[in-house]
Amino acid sequence: MAVLQASANAKDYLGEAIVAGGMPGSMIEAFLPEIRKWHASEEPVFQTHIADRGLSLVAHRSDSSIVVEVERSTAEPSGSIFPRLRGFTQTLASQSDLGDSLTTGTRFVQRLTGFDRVLVYRFDKDWNGHVVAEDGNGNLPSYLDLRFPASDIPAQARALYASNRIRLIPDVSYAPVPIEPAAHPQTGAVLDLSHSQLRSVSPVHLEYMRNMGTAASMSISILVNGRLWGLVSCHSAKPHLVSVAVRDACDFVVQSLAMRISAQGYAEDAASSVELGRISARLLASMTEGPTWLEGLADSPDDLLAQVAAGGAVIVAEDDYLSVGAVPQEKQVRAIVDWLKGRDDGEIYATASLGSEMPEAIAFAHVASGIVAIRISELHPSWLIWFRPEVIRTVQWGGDPHKIVQEEGRIHPRNSFDAWREQVRLQALAWTEPQLSAARDLRSAIVGIVLRKAEELASVSAELQRSNKELEAFSYSVSHDLRAPFRHIVGFAQLLRERESNLDPKSKHYLQTISDSALAAGRLVDDLLNFSQLGRASITHKNVDMNKLVVEVVRSVMLGNEGRIVDWSIDKLPAAWGDATLLRQVWFNLIDNAVKYTRPREKAEISVIGSLSNDVTVYAVKDNGVGFDMTYSNKLFGVFQRLQRAEDFEGTGIGLALVRRIVERHNGSITAMGELNKGSSFEFALPTPRTKGRAFA
Repeated sequence: MAVLQASANAKDYLGEAIVAGGMPGSMIEAFLPEIRKWHASEEPVFQTHIADRGLSLVAHRSDSSIVVEVERSTAEPSGSIFPRLRGFTQTLASQSDLGDSLTTGTRFVQRLTGFDRVLVYRFDKDWNGHVVAEDGNGNLPSYLDLRFPASDIPAQARALYASNRIRLIPDVSYAPVPIEPAAHPQTGAVLDLSHSQLRSVSPVHLEYMRNMGTAASMSISILVNGRLWGLVSCHSAKPHLVSVAVRDACDFVVQSLAMRISAQGYAEDAASSVELGRISARLLASMTEGPTWLEGLADSPDDLLAQVAAGGAVIVAEDDYLSVGAVPQEKQVRAIVDWLKGRDDGEIYATASLGSEMPEAIAFAHVASGIVAIRISELHPSWLIWFRPEVIRTVQWGGDPHKIVQEEGRIHPRNSFDAWREQVRLQALAWTEPQLSAARDLRSAIVGIVLRKAEELASVSAELQRSNKELEAFSYSVSHDLRAPFRHIVGFAQLLRERESNLDPKSKHYLQTISDSALAAGRLVDDLLNFSQLGRASITHKNVDMNKLVVEVVRSVMLGNEGRIVDWSIDKLPAAWGDATLLRQVWFNLIDNAVKYTRPREKAEISVIGSLSNDVTVYAVKDNGVGFDMTYSNKLFGVFQRLQRAEDFEGTGIGLALVRRIVERHNGSITAMGELNKGSSFEFALPTPRTKGRAFA
């Protein structure tokens, strides 16, 4: 092995000059067999103590080379460190709270190393630091609960912390020692000292330390699941050197803390996932048992909010809108939906600060600073959105985080670490990963239920189509096979009456009864055919002159009621939007009923009225006839349902059922009011072209 590069002060430690291109010297050569054996292994670092010189030797790989570091150090007897480490692990195992675990770790590191102040510095999602635990002897001010901006530890420095866990600066006033030659003789590159514990640091960092009032520092990275979670940072007011053995012990302590942080995080996530799983199961059952998934969720408002620990929730599904808890106004929610539709966030969008991304959301930040939105459908604007309110809090920074000092064209480290308070607005509590996972699971459940319902509807639709075909075949059979025998009955009864002129009165009565019954049966068949075919009949919408229809219907009805005295009162009626032929049938049945059921009155009074209000046209037919008992009003519009005796009033019992079906095919509604012997009123409502939804009478 030959020396490629060496520090200018190597002779001060090794006792002999080390020249690039020469041999490493007798002291290093004595350890070459062990170094070669280590180099062939998978161990990351070689470490030994040279007792007679009071030195520690540490070697690590750097590409194809080996970097050897030598420092003055006293050997720490294992008998003094290991019992303390055992005591630490036992104490750590007894802590149930993460904060207590971190405090236990900082206290142990401070006692072991003798630094004046030891703190745990945790990074947030934006890489700002927060001092969450601290221990010290009072020689340096407390930084507990202070926050430090991400610019204090830039991305390049964080990358070094992630790759090399320990960093030591024993004396801020050290004089940097050059590497000779400066460039690698084989590659021409600068020697990579990223994994060296004794490397020189940036002058800006040294100035930062002086501004903090610290003369020595050591940091140990806290890596949780391979990611930089934070640092254990040690400071001293005077120069302070700790041995390699103590640094290794501190590394063991900090990695024990990292495992504890990871385990506690997993335990909390697991407990949260179990609870959220129970909530999800209840929501799934509610959605499955309900008429629709939306109504199922509406029946479980508490679980819907608990699914992600939200303060409010809204479901926007096509024309449906449902809200529970504290939510923005509907127009504000729909503005959020419009904003979400313009983004490309996939199935789920989550933020704890909606106002920082959607400026108009600042107006309702008090209820919706945080949102989780899941897209239910790619085809329709269907969303489930949870809301969290703004949490106003005061954050204490170690200096103004917004102040950047520049001097002579270079960034200058800030020189003030006085506490600086800032009120944080437009922020909600952050959503946890188990909560976001629960939101995704609920979306999958909803989509699954919707797809299953769609399959069921498709199956029902296929069955209905088959049934409709069978009904059409039945209708054809009725119209051609059943109607003909009734005509034959009527015809042969008439022929028999004409041929047998000497029949006695009772026989003639029997023949007349046969004819009347056959005619009634024929009318019933006709009405049944009309009713069954109406559901499949196409509707052609256009403006319909209701005044003209009513005049024609009244004239037609009265042709069969000559001699009747009827006092008609007909208003000027607003035009309707619908199918003229079908609407004429509605008027005919209602007016014909009014004329029929006023027959016992010496003077019948029938009025036809109409009005237009809120884009809904309402019409009514009122009479002073026999009326009906409202107790049985639910039977009025059923097929074959009659409230009067057939002997008193003719009819098949299908007319009002036909009226209701026609009105509902027009997306309208019909109601009836009546009183025995005082008359009745039938009122139906139809929507105008601008009306959305069903029109109600």
